[in-house]
Amino acid sequence: MELKGKRIAVLVDNLYQEMEVWYPLYRFREAGAEVVLVGAAAGQTYTSKLGYPAVAGTSYGEVRASDFDGVVIPGGFAPDHIRRHSKALQFVREINDQGKLVAAICHGLWVPCSAGILRGRRATSFFAIKDDVINAGASWEDSEVVVDGNLVSARKPDDLPAFCVAAIRIAAQAPVAA
Repeated sequence: MELKGKRIAVLVDNLYQEMEVWYPLYRFREAGAEVVLVGAAAGQTYTSKLGYPAVAGTSYGEVRASDFDGVVIPGGFAPDHIRRHSKALQFVREINDQGKLVAAICHGLWVPCSAGILRGRRATSFFAIKDDVINAGASWEDSEVVVDGNLVSARKPDDLPAFCVAAIRIAAQAPVAA
């Protein structure tokens, strides 16, 4: 249980990619972490691209970076909705500024782009948003997973095993949130 005592936020909104929410959520729980779904409104149900429901346990306005050890940002089209919320972007920026895990997969990299935390870093994403990642200042790589300090990124659902191994490793290295 390498993540015992750790708290991880998984951001959700409508049209999220199912595997990119549930696979990391269960892997982090298996590793001993408490995982919280965070959306625009606490208690709201967000549906995936295929209609699978996810209920947000809390909202962007209620979370504090100091209470979490990392954040996972799934893909699908949800990141385009998530990045419209300034409090979500602030949360991701503060997690990053505290050196805690920021893990984004597929289109999830849209959120770090909008949060302004990619300049001078290495990252990967789904190829369709490669230009967005580059324009946000990152050096884009076509790799299964890219780890740059506390930032973990991956391209697509097929990369989830390597993505979760890397994300759990980075989260395990950070001190437990107070």
